[in-house]
Amino acid sequence: MVLSVSERSFTQEVLESPVPVLVNFGAPWCGLCRIIHPLLLQFKRECGENIKLVGINADENFKLSNKYKLKSLPTLILIERGNVRQRLEGFKGREDLLNALEEIKACYMLSPKTHSSSKPANVM
Repeated sequence: MVLSVSERSFTQEVLESPVPVLVNFGAPWCGLCRIIHPLLLQFKRECGENIKLVGINADENFKLSNKYKLKSLPTLILIERGNVRQRLEGFKGREDLLNALEEIKACYMLSPKTHSSSKPANVM
């Protein structure tokens, strides 16, 4: 299950999280957002407690959409200890997303206790 986060709960659930958070900015009208949802759920199952997955409705959380300068939906942003570590947007297809998620998973599954020393995957 994806935790739904709003501007009100963003600081607590994302910026202050003890584990890295993959933030999925989407919208109900976004077809690609619906297509990638099952892939994100699979990713979360594989990562377990090492990475938190949250969803944000970009239309209902305009301040966050502006703060993170969204250009397209979906946009995935990996945030660790309040800092943006990776930004994924403009997917070319399912394989593109899966490869990016595998890089993130490999980076954080190897040393889950030392997140801050983990090297971020390539930014797309």
